[in-house]
Amino acid sequence: MNQLIQWYLRLQEREQRMVAVGGVVLGVLLLVGGLLMPLHSAVSNANRRVDTLRDDLQWMRVNATEVRAGSNLLPADTGEAPVVMVNRIGREAGLGTALRGTSPSGASGVRVQLEAAPFDTLVAWLATLEQNHGLSVDTISVDRAGKPGVVNASVTFTQPRY
Repeated sequence: MNQLIQWYLRLQEREQRMVAVGGVVLGVLLLVGGLLMPLHSAVSNANRRVDTLRDDLQWMRVNATEVRAGSNLLPADTGEAPVVMVNRIGREAGLGTALRGTSPSGASGVRVQLEAAPFDTLVAWLATLEQNHGLSVDTISVDRAGKPGVVNASVTFTQPRY
């Protein structure tokens, strides 16, 4: 630090003023660019989030009865194991002869193998499982079988947690 002070004192008066003014300008730029602008940006983002949350809250207040009524549409927990349910609903949908294997996959998933399944029946079955029983398709692989409209498929379902 002493070397810096000695260097400054060796400068001519005009150079000292230029260095002092430059230091002040640099300090102001660092203050504005390094502190005030990021702070302003953070406050602006927070204000936008608060406005969005207020709008969401207002929407929820207006639509509370509709939202409560919609909660009745959630799939009921029948107590039936997902593997058993998928197999049963597949047979009820008309895929009994196409079902080649149903096994658990992960904590709450089900893996199903189908051979020579009617494609339209398969799609209706997938929709029923999702809409009425809360099972979502995690992965699916569909290949053509021998006849038009018939497919071989491997499907993995996951059960969402509510």
